[in-house]
Amino acid sequence: MLASTRVVEQSVGSETYGFDAIRGIQAGREFYVAMCPLKIIPKLFVFNDHDIPPQLRAQRTLSGTRIPAIKNYILNNPTDYIFSSLTASVDGTMRFTPAASLGQEGKLGRLYIAMESRLLINDGQHRRKAIEEALKEKPELGHEMISVVFFQDKGLKRSQQMFSDLNKNAIKPTKSLNILYDHRDSFSKFIVDLTASMEIFQDRVELEKTSISNRSTKTFTLNGISDATMHLLGITRKGRKLTDEEKVIVKEFWEQLANNISEWQLLLQRKITSAELRKQFVHGNTNSLNALGIVGRVLIEQYPDDWQVKLRGLKNIDWSRDNPQWEGRLLLNGRMLKNAIGVELAANTILQQCGIELSEDRLNFENKS
Repeated sequence: MLASTRVVEQSVGSETYGFDAIRGIQAGREFYVAMCPLKIIPKLFVFNDHDIPPQLRAQRTLSGTRIPAIKNYILNNPTDYIFSSLTASVDGTMRFTPAASLGQEGKLGRLYIAMESRLLINDGQHRRKAIEEALKEKPELGHEMISVVFFQDKGLKRSQQMFSDLNKNAIKPTKSLNILYDHRDSFSKFIVDLTASMEIFQDRVELEKTSISNRSTKTFTLNGISDATMHLLGITRKGRKLTDEEKVIVKEFWEQLANNISEWQLLLQRKITSAELRKQFVHGNTNSLNALGIVGRVLIEQYPDDWQVKLRGLKNIDWSRDNPQWEGRLLLNGRMLKNAIGVELAANTILQQCGIELSEDRLNFENKS
């Protein structure tokens, strides 16, 4: 085994990287999956293409906001983080030596790459940079491993096509599914627990998708409830741990909505179906829920002792899609609108219907419409 290794190293070059690897075939081309220590990832892959025009490179430029988030994910979860494989093209000499006991057709062995080769990341450059930054703060992570999929570089066009294919065919999970599966984030966990514990939500929440099909038996989406709760609390992103007081307010808010929106009461009494409610009324839609969240926040700020009483005005609102008050706010030519100004304007309409005079800040949204 030592003799064959020396021969391979001489054929690749006197200075080589060597990795334990698995050989495979994909689209008629050999590729290799290798285990690489984190500490050599920044040395293997140098990213310095910022000044090269997009048409002459095969990577996107790095996003300054994503790298700290990934770095903190590593540092904050040292025993519980997980990474998918990096994908890279090798522009240089690369040789694979099967394990001696497996023969020349063996799939397990050692992969040797000449150090003078240029290695280009086709997928994972943000992970590579975040690993580099994390190692500066916690060098002991350098001995941990990440899998790298190596392909032989076939030129710029091939590398650009690989980047396009890898990203075009990747399916991002929906916001609802991210909330459902994110057990690490306390806010997400709270929202999931909330929907499981409250009668108005039980068996009526779409947990996977961000939209609801016409024939669905669901009324709300998980991401819609989450977004509305964030509006209620005035927070712009998940990740912040809620206080016990905030949790009580959130639960009471949704209870007040269920008690004071007449059609939600009909839903609880099974006098209307979810499909009928969604077809005829606006208040189950995500934007409507966001508007209600804003209304809740305004009332809590202005009437901290009796905001619940003010929400009784919801009983008097005509929530039907035929109500012209929703046009340009929640609806446009009968179809649900999807813009932030529309949500704010809808909140204004709801506040006024509850007998609340609009503040100067709230009136400014009317001038933007």
